[in-house]
Amino acid sequence: MEVTFANHKLQKLCNSESKLRGQYGPRMARIIQQRLLELRDVETLEEMRMFPAARCHQLTQNLDGLLAVSLVHPDRMVFRVADEPVPKKPDGGLDWTQVRAIEIAAIGDYH
Repeated sequence: MEVTFANHKLQKLCNSESKLRGQYGPRMARIIQQRLLELRDVETLEEMRMFPAARCHQLTQNLDGLLAVSLVHPDRMVFRVADEPVPKKPDGGLDWTQVRAIEIAAIGDYH
């Protein structure tokens, strides 16, 4: 899957192990890197559901339209579908089997 970032600062952080370790500590940095690798390795977002620890899920309420994967509780990596147009099922729901591009929006605790 194609993975991009919402801004240059986030991209620079996520592409540097030392910056990740400095900001989040070694455990969280390792898991962020693991999730990014998993996201880049899958062909579609549907495949992320095969990684139980990632808990890939859609967000609701004030974060509607975004998705997330779990990191170190309670932190999540939040992202949006970057495919244009966003793939939809006939009922209007997201077609996970057609999502091939995402944009990382944030890392943190949105709860």
